[in-house]
Order: sequence, then C-alpha cells, then structure tokens
Amino acid sequence: MTNSKQHNDWSDVFVNIDPTAEPHYLNAISHTAQQLSTMITAIDAPYSGLEPAQLNELIKAMPIGKAPIAPLADIISNNVDLIGKNSIIVQHPHCIAHLHTPPLIPALAAETIISALNQSMDSWDQASSATYVEQKMTDWLCELFGYNLEQSATSNGADGVFTSGGTQSNLMGLLLARDRAVEQISGESVQKDGLPSYAKKLRILCSQTSHFTVQKSASLMGLGERAVVTVATDEFGRLDMNALTATIADLQSQDLIPFCVVGTAGTTDLGAIDDLQAIAAISEQHSMWFHVDGAYGGALILSSHRDRLAGIELADSISTDFHKLFFQPISCGALLIRDKHNFKYLLHHADYLNRETDELPNLVDKSIATTKRFDALKLLMSMQALGTDKFGAMYDHLISLTQDVAALVTATDKFELLAQPQLSTVLFRYNDDVTIEHEEEISVINQRLRLDLLTAGQAVLGETKINGYTCLKLTILNPCLQLNDFQSLFTKIADFAAEQDYIK
Repeated sequence: MTNSKQHNDWSDVFVNIDPTAEPHYLNAISHTAQQLSTMITAIDAPYSGLEPAQLNELIKAMPIGKAPIAPLADIISNNVDLIGKNSIIVQHPHCIAHLHTPPLIPALAAETIISALNQSMDSWDQASSATYVEQKMTDWLCELFGYNLEQSATSNGADGVFTSGGTQSNLMGLLLARDRAVEQISGESVQKDGLPSYAKKLRILCSQTSHFTVQKSASLMGLGERAVVTVATDEFGRLDMNALTATIADLQSQDLIPFCVVGTAGTTDLGAIDDLQAIAAISEQHSMWFHVDGAYGGALILSSHRDRLAGIELADSISTDFHKLFFQPISCGALLIRDKHNFKYLLHHADYLNRETDELPNLVDKSIATTKRFDALKLLMSMQALGTDKFGAMYDHLISLTQDVAALVTATDKFELLAQPQLSTVLFRYNDDVTIEHEEEISVINQRLRLDLLTAGQAVLGETKINGYTCLKLTILNPCLQLNDFQSLFTKIADFAAEQDYIK
C-alpha cells in the first residue's frame, strides 16, 4: 500500500493546485529566467569558443544518479553555466548563419504557459481552450493568405493545422496531393489500400532551388526521391515557366503522371520567390495540385512587399513557418489548405480518442501527429503584443538592410558578392584579391574560414554553393541589427583571415 506521506512528498516537483503549498514552480521559473537573463546579457560572442571535443566531454560527464545530485536551484544554475554559455547565442549580432531567429519575448512568455498547462492538441478533452485558439489562428492565417473560409462553388472552405515546421507542413501538403491524385485517377484510397499499381509513374515538380524536403517527403511517401523532377530556374533562381510547361509535356509523353507542382516563396539560399500566379495557372490547366513552400518568405504577407506573393491564394496548400520570420521559439509552423475537405485523407477514428460520434472538435482529425504542442498560443500572444503593422515594419527593415549589406560587401575589396539579394540572405566570399585561377583554393579558404570563425567563437556564418562556388552566407533575420553591426563583422572576418594566413 502506498504511503500517503511519501506520496505528498512528491508535490514539490509538480505544479501544485493547492494555494497554500510552497511556490516551488514559481521559484524555479523565476530563478531560471534570472539565470538566463544574466548569462545572455553578459555574452560578448555568438559562441563561447570552447573546443567542441571538450564541450562534448563535459556534457558526457554530467552526473545522473539514483538520488538528486543537488538542489534544483543549483542544477538550474549549473546547466545554464555549462549548456547555456556554450550554446549558439541567436541574439548576438554575429550569429547570422541560418533561418534561426531570436525569439520574441511575448512568445517566450507563451512558452511558459504552454509548458505548464501541457495541453495535448489531439482531442478537445485534452485541450479545451487550446483547440479553439489553434482554430482561431488557422482561420486568421487562412484569411491572411487570401483563402476563403466559407464554402463556395470550388471549395468547401479553407482550414489549417499547426505543425512542427516546414518539413512536416511540406510532407502533409504533398501527401494530400498524392492521395487526391490517386482518388481522381483510379478511385483508390492510398490510406486504405496503399500505393496503386501505377505509383512509380507519379511525379512531383519543383525548381532546382526548392527545399530538400520535397525529395525527403517523396521518399517518406513511398514514391522515392526520383519521383521529384527538378525544373530549370531563371537567372534569379525562380522556377522557369517555359521549362515547367515543357517538363510537364515531356513527362506526359513518357506516360508518366505529374500530379503536383511545388512553388517556393523564398528559397533558402537566394531567397527567390517563384511566379506563383503563373504556376497556379499551369497547375489548373493540367489538374495538378499546387503547393507553396512559404516557410521562409510567407511572412512577407504582412509587409509592404506582399505583392511578391501574388497568387499564393490560388495554391491548394501552403506551408508557413513561424520560427523563421515570425520570430517564434522553435518549433512552430502550419499547413493551410484551400479546401478543408482534403483533410479527409488524414482522418482516422480511434474509439478512445476521436470517436465518430464526437460533437466537439478533435484536431487529430487533420494532423499526422497525435500528441502535439499548443504552439498556436505563441503566435496569438505575439500578434496581440506587437500588432501586424510592427511585424511588417520589421520585415521591411530587414529587406532594406540586406540590400545595404550587399552594397557594403561590393564596396569592400576583400569580399565578393555572388548574387543580388532577393529576400534577406547575402551570399559572398572572402578572396583577398586571389585571381580567378585559384577558384579551388578560394573554396577551401572559405570553408576553413567559416569553421574556424565558429569554433573560435568569433562569428556564426552559413556556408553554401552558388553557381559552383563555395561561399559564405548571411541570413539576416534579427530586426535589431543595423548596418554598423555588419561593418564590424566584415572587419572581424578580414582580420581573422589575415591572422590565419590562409593566403600564401
């Protein structure tokens, strides 16, 4: 028989509903916030510079025992001191490699609520208010991107669901496209019967610069990466419409079945935004599903540049990612679909969870995830605290700043701009007047320079390839940055490279 006193002793490690209990939760959260704030405000580098192997050994040596190793306050402090101080500091102006933003304070406050309430977003009886909040935010997003929530002659009304990010959203959009195509072609149900006999003929089209998750999704769906046909791009990295039309015709002439076109609103490297209106027209002409990967550039819908997304409202599905240009803590994304009837391809009833007789909404009906976080609250509280105009102003600043940074690169002898920015990425390389005959050497130098800057704690830069050249990448997503932050960054890079004597 369980000892009741022993059971009561466990209450100090849970959020207690007893108002007379000791405030263990409040003390822990307050201490954590204080420790993190003190650590971050004392940081003077994007990474500590601790050797990676040494950091790994220190973390492997962290004790876990049968009994508590220390009071919780000490454990919090020790973890902030080791793990926090040796993390990549996204708030630092020289942390600028990836689509990885500093998170908004309202969203961090929401994270506290989310973690304490621990709502499970699969069924209403696990997430009462949370279910309605997510539906409110997906409705708001659908309208923001130009979808109609009401039933019409061409749609049952739009809907959406929150996801872990662009990868899951892209997978879900392409999965719905596949299942609808099979149903239209042969009346079969992939959900019930598996892939049809002609599955090897199914093809997804996207640009050469589309995100790798298109191929990854095709693999996970049983079609294989070879089912993805990449189409040539124009000089700006956008899907070439003539090439798209020719590719569709070529595939059809081979008795293959192109069933989906993926348009990209913001490629990872160039920031290219495809001509979404033109893709929509071609997709409709061939009865193909049109999916837009808006994980990066979808946020422009709130900016003065929203016209660059013209045609996104014509897509059958849209992926958007809030832990990028919406500045939300990881992870937070959504899939929106123009016709909510297509969520039927995900629906499966379980007697213990989402019964067919249920009158209250269960979000698991339209998700590939069962247990899922209450991430919609982060976006709601951020929008309430800042307002959409401030988000738009931040995006406008970032795009303008990116152009200024590109001009700064062009004006600096030791750096070479490799592409004109289209969104908020700058592709460049360090060359220090090395002649064109030394292309291979320049690539090696830039590869070494990026890694050495990172491990020395000087700067966190991206690395990619453009037109065959290895280059460095700045992904400018921190609206607090100004041009002088980049002037000091380029000085630091040039000085560091000179000290390493890369050029001999």
